[in-house]
Amino acid sequence: MRANRLVSLVLLLRQRGQLSATTLARELEVSTRTVLRDIEALSAAGVPVYAERGRLGGFSLLPGFQTELTGLNHDEALALLIAGSRRGAQDLGLGSALASAMLKVVDALPESHRDIAAGVAERLLIDPETDLLSRRVVAEEVPGTVVAEVRRAVFAGHRLRIHYAATDQTPRWRTIDPIGLVTVRDRGYLLATRAGADRTYRLSRILAAEELDEPAQRPDRVDLDRAWQERSTRFRTGGDHVTVLVRVDPAGREALTATALAVLTEETEASGRCGWR
Repeated sequence: MRANRLVSLVLLLRQRGQLSATTLARELEVSTRTVLRDIEALSAAGVPVYAERGRLGGFSLLPGFQTELTGLNHDEALALLIAGSRRGAQDLGLGSALASAMLKVVDALPESHRDIAAGVAERLLIDPETDLLSRRVVAEEVPGTVVAEVRRAVFAGHRLRIHYAATDQTPRWRTIDPIGLVTVRDRGYLLATRAGADRTYRLSRILAAEELDEPAQRPDRVDLDRAWQERSTRFRTGGDHVTVLVRVDPAGREALTATALAVLTEETEASGRCGWR
């Protein structure tokens, strides 16, 4: 953890120039005392960090100091920056790791392209808080400790105990075999099995989680995309669903699509209206 923070500190100084201990602490989400200890450790390791005293002072790197972190080319780095602007990492409790990774991506670019990369955030807006109809997109909040425990169990291949609040049910503990994590429209899901049966859990409904030492009963490899499609199909076709035929003006098509569980068939009539089943 500290090694990653030291790299991030160096990258912040390289990309932004002189920064105060307070600013560095805010960016790295640590105390100013921790920043000062990190600066001392970097100096002891030979990294040329120097301090400017006074009200407008701060820490800087000697001009020309270079670090070699990756072999990414320009397009690869830009692609990662764009992907990193999405919310999936936040949904899975990896927001701070993403911020650190983005610093490294920008640093990997040739100097001549670094200004272009720095402007990517100003030229792209991915997943805004509202859509064109001003409908607010509400991202679900999942406690960091919970999602971190779930993530560890998934990656380690261990069984997991979760305190889960299913819809209209009293929260209770369940022991499951985690398979993988999926994010869809700013919602996180845990794919798992319980007593051999497929189960899908909303991360926002997991109140507490505990990784167990027991190995999870699951295949060594999984096709998450296929597993998600299969479970989505079962969800849409199971239970008490009502199939209706509606005719809608094309202008209202998108709004109605957002509320339908599934559109089985769609035809455009001579009048220009859409016929849905």
